[in-house]
Amino acid sequence: MKPVAKLARVLSLPTAIILVISTMVGSGVFKKVAPMAAELQSPGLILLCWLLAGLVSLAGALTNAEMAGMFPQSGGEYAYYQKVYNRFFAFLYGWSNFTVVRTASVAALAHIFAQSLIGLLALDDEAGFLTKIIASALIALLSLINYRGIRFAGAVSWVLTSAILLTIVGLSAMGFSSPLGSFANLNHNSPVFDAGSMSGLVLVKALFIASLGAFWGYDGWNNIAFIGEEIKNPQRNLPLALGLGTFFVMGVYLLLNAMYVYVLPIEDLMALSRTPEKIAAVEVIRRVSGATGASLVSVLILCTTFNATNSTILTSARIYYAMARDGLFFRSVSQIHAQFRTPSVSIVWQGVWSVALVWSGSFDQLTDMLVFASFIFYGATALGVILYRRSHPDMPRPYRVIGYPVLPIVFCLFCLTLVIITLLEQPREALMGLGLIATGIPFYFFWQRQSSPES
Repeated sequence: MKPVAKLARVLSLPTAIILVISTMVGSGVFKKVAPMAAELQSPGLILLCWLLAGLVSLAGALTNAEMAGMFPQSGGEYAYYQKVYNRFFAFLYGWSNFTVVRTASVAALAHIFAQSLIGLLALDDEAGFLTKIIASALIALLSLINYRGIRFAGAVSWVLTSAILLTIVGLSAMGFSSPLGSFANLNHNSPVFDAGSMSGLVLVKALFIASLGAFWGYDGWNNIAFIGEEIKNPQRNLPLALGLGTFFVMGVYLLLNAMYVYVLPIEDLMALSRTPEKIAAVEVIRRVSGATGASLVSVLILCTTFNATNSTILTSARIYYAMARDGLFFRSVSQIHAQFRTPSVSIVWQGVWSVALVWSGSFDQLTDMLVFASFIFYGATALGVILYRRSHPDMPRPYRVIGYPVLPIVFCLFCLTLVIITLLEQPREALMGLGLIATGIPFYFFWQRQSSPES
């Protein structure tokens, strides 16, 4: 009998950490400070929002790491949910990632890459056709790279992430050393800012709404768990990669946003929110070093979106592969390429649907649902840690979440609060997100019937 091809366990701890960082650092940290400034009207609150979003993401990563260490399998949460809940809930998680969460993220990142490239080259694309062509070509190229092997795709992330981080440090140093900046800006609120009214529930509500932008910047910290079967010594390295990678990104984001509010007064950042075609990081560096610096930031955004698209394609395809292997997705998606040892068909399906979202023009709406849909499942993972401790107390746990049970409970409560506030404040997006998840229900019963022994 011909041996069945399996995924290769080839990724080291440093590469896993790099993949965590590269999946998270995309476009959000360069763009979201402007709408956050408009919402919060205070440099201090902006930095507080990024700090709190980072701490929440770190809490999620540390909580998720307990499950990742116990079940280092392809699919991440999809594998955990089968253990803690059931096949149906696990399927809904995987389906939501395929229909909206991960594929829309790939489409959005590729679209931002295309927009940045067209802006850098000063090309005319009023109709947006060229943007869609470039975004589709990027998805196809990176899908091909990942199709041909995880080693090469991981090496791409290594090179790009190292260059990106060095550039970010250089830009931050440039901003903080500029005579145009001032520490007074850090304490200068908007003239219309009312400290008396911005307190209590009003402050909490404003921070939650603004944090949606910050969470888009932090989103992706859990992606490394999707490739658990391809990481060396996963019981040790998966939890370390999740925690260290997320902590590092939090420091980078705080550094960059502190530089933004150091260089530009809050009124200028608020004004940028009224011109969405402008990117806050580009305008900050333009203030410091003119057109040359602005072009450098544009190139940096090209690199980060390219890198994040690559890492998201690499990790997310393993979810659909795991679903198909369990009979809960198209059977062909469970195939492993005999030569390249990659879930090749899954990568192709993911690429095709991501390109379809680019051309549909609807992925911008879908990305508004990303945080909402993601936090439903983030909360379910944290609750699963608590439930599994109670139902399987003696099961070996290579890593135990720090501060148990306080940290998982606090994270669960935060996820619940964010979901409720989104339902109240953005009911259209929230209900559309739930509707998209629900479209998987008839597919589940079809595939469940197909995979049952009686069929």
